[in-house]
Amino acid sequence: MSQSYFIIGTDTNVGKTYIAHALVKKFVGLGFKTIGMKPVASGCQYNENQELINEDVAALMHVSNVNSSLDAINPYRFIPAIAPHIAAEQAAVNISLEVIAEAYQKLSSVAQVVIVEGAGGLLVPLNGTQTLADLVELLNIPIILVVGMRLGCINHALLTIELIKARGLNLAGWVANEIDPNMDMFEDNLTSLHNRISAPCLAVVRWQGQANFTLAS
Repeated sequence: MSQSYFIIGTDTNVGKTYIAHALVKKFVGLGFKTIGMKPVASGCQYNENQELINEDVAALMHVSNVNSSLDAINPYRFIPAIAPHIAAEQAAVNISLEVIAEAYQKLSSVAQVVIVEGAGGLLVPLNGTQTLADLVELLNIPIILVVGMRLGCINHALLTIELIKARGLNLAGWVANEIDPNMDMFEDNLTSLHNRISAPCLAVVRWQGQANFTLAS
């Protein structure tokens, strides 16, 4: 049995890595062979082994209970902390969705659960013509949407969900992540999201709190 989820955010810096990390830990705790994947990572640095690695990738590897190569876990790695397609252009690299799909299949062959962390929102470009939405469609795995709870989150969330529907993608659920501790009317915004999103809310994470997921059995 292989089960996968693609973690998408309503924007950048909304807690995708934290949620992906917590999901890997959750499935490991449930006894599944689980591994995290980040297809494209910017802001990488060389480690003591002279491997170019992103700290988010390192965090996912740390909590996974399945080992694989860095090239499979993170096929594309770039030093500048900028949009992935721009970083790729600067490095004269073309991000290939087929290369990512091959890496994903390698991970799926050794793990029961693969948690794939995206980069920013669903329409983040990966190359001159394709976006993360194209990658999700190619991999054909359900999405977990991380909603960064701050002013504007309702619009961002509903726009993303409209795109998910329009592309025929599968929204498995969403997570409300409080990234602004001073957000006014948090509960009212949360209720508005509940009333407008038919997919289940898997967790509500308060500021610097724990992610306690409600997952279907």
